[in-house]
Amino acid sequence: MLPARPRIEGNPTLPNADFFVPDLCRVRAVFLLLLTSELIVLLLSILHARSGLIDWHYFGLVSLFVQWTVLTSAALVCSLRGWLKRFSTAKVVIIITAVVMLDVLTFTLIADRILLVEAQALPAHLIARNLLAALIITLMVLRYFYLQHQWRQQKQAEMQSRMTALQARIHPHFLFNSMNTIASLIASRPTQAEDAVLDLSELFRASLRTQDRLITLGEELTLCQRYLAIEQLRLGERLSVDWDLDGDLASQAIPPLTLQPLVENAIYHGIQPRPEGGEIRIHTYRKRHFVYIEVHNPERPYNADQAGHRGNRVALANIRARLETVFDGEALLKHSVHAGRYTVTLRLPWRTIATDGDNSQ
Repeated sequence: MLPARPRIEGNPTLPNADFFVPDLCRVRAVFLLLLTSELIVLLLSILHARSGLIDWHYFGLVSLFVQWTVLTSAALVCSLRGWLKRFSTAKVVIIITAVVMLDVLTFTLIADRILLVEAQALPAHLIARNLLAALIITLMVLRYFYLQHQWRQQKQAEMQSRMTALQARIHPHFLFNSMNTIASLIASRPTQAEDAVLDLSELFRASLRTQDRLITLGEELTLCQRYLAIEQLRLGERLSVDWDLDGDLASQAIPPLTLQPLVENAIYHGIQPRPEGGEIRIHTYRKRHFVYIEVHNPERPYNADQAGHRGNRVALANIRARLETVFDGEALLKHSVHAGRYTVTLRLPWRTIATDGDNSQ
């Protein structure tokens, strides 16, 4: 029997779509901040040099100061991020700017105590210069974060429209063939006809459920099983399916209707055009921090429909764009042909969604 639909409780590892400040606790974000700040310091060192190309002494001192302020400011903003989400954008900008300037002031005074040999007060214009530079850079960075957030929201809205269209796309020929198959089974095999109706209703339910940004791999595989069960009734012995699944990956997060269109393409391009049919193999496994899903099917015959081939490329492009939006470039979709077998490989970052493991059906 098919496994029960898992209960989705959400995934806190995904980016927050309603807050423009990124998670500065992530290694990638910290690295980009440090890299950008070092480039700014390098530019200042070139401009400050009176002889030679770069003032290396100035570069070393300023680089040390900037690294400490960037790291501590990022840590403070990261720790306050959950609290900042309750405020408006303007208030968030004011709070973060105040935090950064206070951090810069603190390290300016500490650097003054450590580096100045003579016991004298740090000139006020030096403090003002550091604070002004911190203010300008902080506002520029926050502006960049805000514009990037707006661009990402627009991209996600466009991708949501694509996903809705993809989820609503159930080929008319598949629907008509399924209904004809069910009608032919009602008199002779009513139990199979009833199961086919349930499978078809689940496919329609999935196509209409557009509010879920992510589901579990187990749920997506269940949908594929229902789809293949209907196609098995139509194609009979021409279709064979080999499931090679890692049961520990059932809670892996995946956008809805990502794998099912790949299986549908395997039927449409690899099995249906062949009088003898063929085998579809679905293989899932994990390597370190990534989950791999492979769909194997016979290579498309040379005399197959070219329009369908173009449709296959469009479907792959849409899925690839969705993965890039949801997983921020960590996911990968590629296809290859070897020894007469066409393979689509899907790589996802290892992220889980809570499920009810006790349920069975």
